[in-house]
Amino acid sequence: MTTNWNLDAMHSEVAFKVRHMMISNVSGTFNHVEASMTSNSADLSDAQFTFSASVDSIDTGVADRDGHLKSEDFFNAAAFPTISFASTAIELNGKSGHLNGTMTIKDTTLPIALNIELSEVVVDPYGQTKVGISATGSLSRKDYGLTWSAVTEAGHIVVGDEIKLAVELQFIKQN
Repeated sequence: MTTNWNLDAMHSEVAFKVRHMMISNVSGTFNHVEASMTSNSADLSDAQFTFSASVDSIDTGVADRDGHLKSEDFFNAAAFPTISFASTAIELNGKSGHLNGTMTIKDTTLPIALNIELSEVVVDPYGQTKVGISATGSLSRKDYGLTWSAVTEAGHIVVGDEIKLAVELQFIKQN
């Protein structure tokens, strides 16, 4: 029997980091995320995941930078309003493993592998059955057509190519 799980958005986060001017990392999140999971097994070893993030919800803590990221120089939120992920396979060794899938940014869909950790399935104080998933990985922004760049006077690249992902998703069992 298939079990459906919906996202508990209050306890979930899709975050990223990118190198800025080769000095430090800039962090950000997507404040509007939708996700779901289905599984036929109690240990979630056959789970299928999807998630999408609204590009307009990007938040780096600096409004001008967020506006630039939403512009045609980067995500082009007007033409491509969401970033999405769909799993293709999960490989678990106990509660950790790899989640393979495809990531779509702008008009480019590419395979991606994420490292994952599953929590125990628990019943919260309100009687809801929940599970948490932590996923980490990285991608090349240039592979997805996010190619805007500039060089400082000292010859440093303003925005690094590698984007580090850190995803925390909590799901609520629906049936």
